[in-house]
Amino acid sequence: MSAAVSTTPPPSPQGAGPATETDVVVRRRGRWIDHWDPEDPSFWENGGRRTARRNLFPSIFAEFLGFAVWASWSIVVPQLAAVGFALTVDQQFWLIAIPALVGATLRIPYTFAVPLFGGRNWTIISALLLLLPASALAYVVTDPTTPFWMLLGVAALAGLGGGNFASSMANISFFYPEREKGKALGLNAAGGNLGTAAVQFAVPLVIVAGAGLALERAGLMFIPLILAAAVLAWRRMDNLSGASADYKSFGAAVHNRHTWIISFLYIGTFGSFIGYSGVFPTLLRGQFPEVTLAIAFLGALVGSLARPGGGVLADKLGGARVTIAAFVVMALGAIGAVVALNVHSFWLFMGSFLVLFVATGVGNGSTYRMIPAVFQVGATTAERAARARKAAAGCIGIAGAVGAFGGFLIPRGFAASDAMTGSLTTALWGFVAMYAVMGVVTWWVYQRRTSTLAAAGI
Repeated sequence: MSAAVSTTPPPSPQGAGPATETDVVVRRRGRWIDHWDPEDPSFWENGGRRTARRNLFPSIFAEFLGFAVWASWSIVVPQLAAVGFALTVDQQFWLIAIPALVGATLRIPYTFAVPLFGGRNWTIISALLLLLPASALAYVVTDPTTPFWMLLGVAALAGLGGGNFASSMANISFFYPEREKGKALGLNAAGGNLGTAAVQFAVPLVIVAGAGLALERAGLMFIPLILAAAVLAWRRMDNLSGASADYKSFGAAVHNRHTWIISFLYIGTFGSFIGYSGVFPTLLRGQFPEVTLAIAFLGALVGSLARPGGGVLADKLGGARVTIAAFVVMALGAIGAVVALNVHSFWLFMGSFLVLFVATGVGNGSTYRMIPAVFQVGATTAERAARARKAAAGCIGIAGAVGAFGGFLIPRGFAASDAMTGSLTTALWGFVAMYAVMGVVTWWVYQRRTSTLAAAGI
């Protein structure tokens, strides 16, 4: 979600000469930096790189917590029955789906918050906002008579964590030169995605520490970490006064059909990752109650770790080819899960879903890799190339937001399947059909021999 913003160094103060090798980063009150030019090698070597790194790691930690809070209900929901809550299957899937819906909706406004408030300031604010879903979760799970509408409202608050990814990526994109943005944003994104696996690993351990089942710890455990993230951002991070919202990049992307094609594909890759991460613990508890939830984190873990590999494969083989292959493997994984449910085989179910998670991670990386390649086609002049980069940046932001809605669609798909047929297999067959459509769309637009884009090696 680095798409909607750009950093333009303000003009030098009156009488100031050109940048020299002695330039250093100068901060004024509130840790605002007025001159920031990472593309200048001397500036970058004389304080720029050091400052960028100081901002990167607190950002990763804050985004990690954002993802963890966003995914917290995925591991809390299957535990609610053990503390006295009586929820229908539909209600359980609503509690899993609503954080994804809110988080996806917040992604674009969170991006624009960075130039409005400053990256450091917004990281502090967005981190402290996570106290709301964490403390509210700790409160409502202690009373099994809590009405469903209140549980749903508290689950919706967890969506605040989903917006953190967008603002964090936008902020870090300001600090790095073009030649180093890929690595920095990759580290930032990976740190965030791992928050999903971390919360699904930690909660089952934390809530059973000591005597009894203390589900409120699923919220309480975040509070000291959130405060630490806010303090770390306050002490280490900076605001860039030259950061400004780039509405033109969004406008250029909105009017380009490839933005919406890629957003559709990203629902299938990133949306599947978020959606399956959300439902996997509940699927395990519902279909294989004899299995411990302590292994549920493995799905989100392998999906997160596979994402960089998708980018690497796309660099070597082409983003469209890898994306098509990812959709094929995702379809096969879903078919394997159907067979596993029909024969009630836990190991086949687990293995199929791990394959599915790996494919979503690879597809995440390859789909993102397609974006700059698609928009650079036909950019034969410097002016056209500059416009293409703006449109690609806008597409990244829009696709990141649209794709996250998959985290809502997949749980609701399982809920509808259970309500109509009493089985989850109908939903899985529906997902297989969607992956087939997405794979064909990718081939038709970007790989078909007679396509205008096929020769570009997208």
